[in-house]
Amino acid sequence: MNTVLSIDGTRFRINGQLTYSEIPSCPSQYHGLLMNARFIQGVFDDKKDVGRFDRFGRIFDAEKNTDDLIKALPEWYAHGLRAFTVGFQGGGPCFTLPGNDLINNAFAEDGASMDPDYLCRMDRLIRAADEVGMVVIVSYFYVGQNHLLKDDDSVIRAVETASTWLREQGYTNVIIEIANEHDVEQFRVHPILFEDKGIVQLMEIAKRASGGMPVGCSTTGAYFSEAIHTASDVILIHGNNLSRQVYHNYIQKAKRITPARPIVTNEDSQCLSNLQVALDRGISWGYYNNMTKQEPPALWGITKGEDTFFAERLAESLGLAENVRSLEESFYLQGLEADACWEGKRWIRLASKWPEKIHRVDFYRDGAYFDTAYDDPFTIHYYWNWLQFPVQGIKPGEIWEAVITLSDGQVFRKRKIAE
Repeated sequence: MNTVLSIDGTRFRINGQLTYSEIPSCPSQYHGLLMNARFIQGVFDDKKDVGRFDRFGRIFDAEKNTDDLIKALPEWYAHGLRAFTVGFQGGGPCFTLPGNDLINNAFAEDGASMDPDYLCRMDRLIRAADEVGMVVIVSYFYVGQNHLLKDDDSVIRAVETASTWLREQGYTNVIIEIANEHDVEQFRVHPILFEDKGIVQLMEIAKRASGGMPVGCSTTGAYFSEAIHTASDVILIHGNNLSRQVYHNYIQKAKRITPARPIVTNEDSQCLSNLQVALDRGISWGYYNNMTKQEPPALWGITKGEDTFFAERLAESLGLAENVRSLEESFYLQGLEADACWEGKRWIRLASKWPEKIHRVDFYRDGAYFDTAYDDPFTIHYYWNWLQFPVQGIKPGEIWEAVITLSDGQVFRKRKIAE
């Protein structure tokens, strides 16, 4: 293997060297971080009705989906990404379909075996990441799919099965996440996944069966478990739904866990203001773009708008590039592209490279006021920082405008015609 991950106190090393320390102009306080993204659908399939995912002007194919992510990894690495999360039960296409309205699950009902197609795709992905120099956070269970395992004993066997498989492949670039946000109510069907003591038990099984791979488990931003984080090799936290101040407070809680260990946010949102909070506090941050990266078929490359602004800001923060955009060029009215429509619905937002500078964004439809957004990521019909409701019935040719008022009083306008 080319990428050997190790933990040194609160920092990560790859092949013995603190991450990012090889970049001459990278600030030393960022050495040892593991900046990452949620690419949870990297081995996605739907055994119920995969044809539903022929949409957004593209055809879905499970093998091509994984191959496309593999092709995108070098570009992400060049911008500073050093890890990504991918799941054996994927994640929900939260904007378009309920997470439990599909079957995306690598585990047999009794947990004793796994789908060989999923294992093959995961193997290709982990080995490709190893070639590039990246770490894969392998997530086992996701709400909406966990019920496909029969009972708690099946969950235990599934953890043993997956962890043993990871060990047998000889991977050296893997972190195990037992479950994504285990405290979500739907996990209650399996007490061992819902209760803190059950997660601690599963983490111990995973560590043993994997041969000592680092293990953690994430919770929602509304829940903090000292028991889980104390038992973790890597403290996995989520910044979803959290303001900058609340996110900061959450990080401080994690830092009080002793002995100290790495803290990795492996899911947040498109909120680049939270990226800066993580950097300020010296922890790793995870970019999560539901529309481009979790709604199959995903666009795994660095797409125009939010993806581009994240990649550029990450690279600039780590000393890999210098800012070449004017302030006016750092805004993009997103969601009106021809391939961004599904069943007449569009998710419109104002992508921004420097959201901290914005006071508010007023949206206009064909000259008439439509909505206002005050909080990053400046979406129409804002619900949470990672979730928004769609606008329906937009016709090609409509003129949409975002009027951006900065905190210093400057005003910029971004206009786009619906395609």
